[in-house]
Amino acid sequence: MSDLNEQKTDNDVEEIKHCNKFYEDAVKYWSEVPATVEGMLGGFGFISHCDIQGSRKFLSQVMNFKTLGPTRALDCGAGIGRITKHLLVQLFDTVDMVEQNPNFLSEAKKYIGTCNKIGELFPEGLQDFTPKPFTYDLIWCQWVLGHLEDNDFVNFFKRCITGLKPNGIIVIKENVTSSGCVEVDEQDSSITRSLSEFQRLLTSAGLLITKEIQQTNLPKGLYPVYMIALKPLEI
Repeated sequence: MSDLNEQKTDNDVEEIKHCNKFYEDAVKYWSEVPATVEGMLGGFGFISHCDIQGSRKFLSQVMNFKTLGPTRALDCGAGIGRITKHLLVQLFDTVDMVEQNPNFLSEAKKYIGTCNKIGELFPEGLQDFTPKPFTYDLIWCQWVLGHLEDNDFVNFFKRCITGLKPNGIIVIKENVTSSGCVEVDEQDSSITRSLSEFQRLLTSAGLLITKEIQQTNLPKGLYPVYMIALKPLEI
């Protein structure tokens, strides 16, 4: 009995070490990335306009802004605020930003410029972040979820559910693999999941997919990008 307990403890320690290294390596990678649109998009800054257009169209299909009062959105993995500036502040009264790299948040203030719609800035990784309860009409997560291991992914979205207002939604926009497998990028310490794996994890978190669509007009050779709108299962 004691040997089994000891073995389990050893395995737990190794898992914690692996998890810590996964996040530490990502922090190191992003600490060396320029705080620019090119940096945020991995050298593909030219896709930003097309990306924002697709996101705006998708939001118009999944949210009815006419029925909402004062609105608040959360930009997860906000970087320097590209999505906040070009999409969210144009649609919401207040936008909060969560980003693990404090230098990016500092640059965001310059990049976004004078704007009275910027709310709180949270310098945290999503694995540690908890939204304030009943706060957001929209929680937006784009090109950041590959930096969460599966357990942290599920737990993060469980916490996001508590952060939604009644009728609030979550939207994710992420690369998916064409192979159907999970692919690991050792350079930036991230994983790219298949669409079915996203669906499985989101269901495990207690979310229901209400709309799912592929971003169009991206250059050939890039991963397919999907937008998924979600609401809590119990609603």
